[in-house]
Amino acid sequence: MALREVRFVPDSVLRKSAKPVKEMTPRLQTLVKDMYNTMDNEDGIGLAAPQVGILKRIFTVGIGDIRLCFVNPEVLEQSGEYLDIEGCLSIPGETGVVERPTYVKVRAMDENNKEFIIEARYLLARCILHELDHLDGVLFTDKLVDVEDDFEPEEQEEDLLISLTYTKKEN
Repeated sequence: MALREVRFVPDSVLRKSAKPVKEMTPRLQTLVKDMYNTMDNEDGIGLAAPQVGILKRIFTVGIGDIRLCFVNPEVLEQSGEYLDIEGCLSIPGETGVVERPTYVKVRAMDENNKEFIIEARYLLARCILHELDHLDGVLFTDKLVDVEDDFEPEEQEEDLLISLTYTKKEN
């Protein structure tokens, strides 16, 4: 396992759409391990493959005990809205307020080709959607909201993970 070089704005790879993964190969599984290492080394809570120069629809998330890899993620549902402060490993030192859904339901595969459906709230939902944006060449700075100088994020509930269910893929 190694560390990957994080790409920074204005690197053009950050503005490109990532391609779907046709199959998880040993090489892509190594990429995922490296992404976890890089994310942890940089004190991040999420990292998308385009951020390390790979245009594949893969991202990792790591919040507390929750560590997941999303391959070819697809949003099934989202609801609610709230404002919070975001940052990004590809835009060091910059933060801003972004409105995101309070709740998201996503289907994806993990690094072992197991399909899952996750329901998440607040920070976990925000992180998933932030990383998903990277797969489409969208940065949090594209979604900034003007707020008062004394803006304080809303209180969040502690329960970030509502459910995580592994499903059988239909052929």
